Amino acid sequence: MRVALPRIHAITDERIARRGDLDDVARELTDGGGSELAFHARGRALSGREHYELAVRLSRRPTVRLFVNDRLDVALAVPTAGVQLGHGSVPVSAARALDPRWWIGKSVHDLAEAEAARAEGADYLVVGPVYASATHPDRQPLGLERLQELTALGLPVIAIGGITLERVAAVHAAGAYGIAAIRALWDAAEPADAARRMWEELR
Repeated sequence: MRVALPRIHAITDERIARRGDLDDVARELTDGGGSELAFHARGRALSGREHYELAVRLSRRPTVRLFVNDRLDVALAVPTAGVQLGHGSVPVSAARALDPRWWIGKSVHDLAEAEAARAEGADYLVVGPVYASATHPDRQPLGLERLQELTALGLPVIAIGGITLERVAAVHAAGAYGIAAIRALWDAAEPADAARRMWEELR
């Protein structure tokens, strides 16, 4: 049986993956987010071994759901609740054939990509950047109005890009099912409090 799709997605990058305090921060985020928290093992410049080791470390929290971005070989090797597919990843149908219990998400940046992902059979969408983001400084922010157009397609939408605690209520009001963040969670002064307060805004 497939678990419910979490609403708070704490995504890693290469910097986060290589931090010495990764396990400590992951524990604090787990304390705050509980079963509504998902960890995304992500890092485009990570080696296969690094990506696998990251996924193993993030999977040690029993209440948290692990998602793996792009690396389906890693997702098959570690207990995984879902996979996140980006531009150029394998088709949704190919991922579904590997494990029908996975949540399969697609990263999209506009309405056309979102419609294509829905037609392809994606279970949820990661939509962004909603706001200006240091992670993708070259991308024009969608803004709340265009976010609302994508949430109207009917799939659960996880909003990403410049998401802070102060912006969670606004993206939720625009129809987002949940949020995804790197810095606002992993770099928070009080990670448990950040995750807990984000969940309160999404209730």
